[in-house]
Amino acid sequence: MEYRTLGQSGLKVSTLCFGAMTFGEPNDKSFMHKLGCDEATSHRLLDQGLEGGINFIDTADVYGEDGLSERVIGAWFEKVKKRNDVVLATKVRFRMGAGPNGTGASRYRIMRAAEDSLRRLKTDRIDLYQIHMQDSETPEEETLRALDDLVRQGKVLYLGASNYAAYRLVGSLWTSKTEHLSRFVSLQMQYSLVAREIEREHVPVCRDYGLGILPWSPLAGGFLSGKYNRDDAMKDDTRLGKQASAWVDLKNEKNWRVLECVRAVAQEMNATPASVALAWLMQRPHVTSVIFGARTAEQLEGNLAAAKLTLGAADVGKLDAASQLDLGYPYAFIQRVASRW
Repeated sequence: MEYRTLGQSGLKVSTLCFGAMTFGEPNDKSFMHKLGCDEATSHRLLDQGLEGGINFIDTADVYGEDGLSERVIGAWFEKVKKRNDVVLATKVRFRMGAGPNGTGASRYRIMRAAEDSLRRLKTDRIDLYQIHMQDSETPEEETLRALDDLVRQGKVLYLGASNYAAYRLVGSLWTSKTEHLSRFVSLQMQYSLVAREIEREHVPVCRDYGLGILPWSPLAGGFLSGKYNRDDAMKDDTRLGKQASAWVDLKNEKNWRVLECVRAVAQEMNATPASVALAWLMQRPHVTSVIFGARTAEQLEGNLAAAKLTLGAADVGKLDAASQLDLGYPYAFIQRVASRW
């Protein structure tokens, strides 16, 4: 397992990050649409991941009813006594209670949410505290001052953003600089061979401002695992089977061509499509760690194999070409004109 510094910090994290969205008994209110695993299985997977070299776990207060994922991780920390072997990331932003202040990134919400997460996780600190999505109703300076206070109190060590528009992210970094507040060191965004939109603006922002990129949904809900075929009937016990709209968006001609390329590269390398898709991301510029999920030991073992896989330039070129992003205006215009003038 390789370890990289998280953005412009000194924190070192594994290139694979264990996403804990599936931890805990699934129910109707679960983010995973009844596709989780129970606490005992979650603990075995955490043990297996740690043994495989993973030192980075990502969760959120909203994963599972009443912070279920955080509570499962807290119980594991209490049992194995390995809190200091793990870089722990969690998030705040989405609704966790009734009333107008049960959601958002206001100072009121953040300070209470942090204490609740610390209690559920049975820890004295959150290593990476992330805003799950920008809150357009709250001034960014208010959000940042609350986060800065948590850092000064020692309850949070590093800060991260997730699902931010590029303009909002740049504004946030400017506010942190001019107001002398703790700044984001990472950006967690959807990124995969079939979702490369962040390469238009977010990747350049992270490059220029020194943020580490943490891709989520690297296998596009399992699409890039290779278990789906064009003519297959979608099964209800799969993630995409539970999310009909996501499946409709994914099953287009371009994405099938991407999957065919992934399968071809995997066959040449005697690897799985999932490990190829993960390895491609780990070799992208400015990606620090790729967040993956697993509900079984077999899934976890397959994903861990990606850490040992290095794609050659020719294979990366094939995957890049098959998944090429339509830049749109003004990016395509800038690229075209710059090459001629």
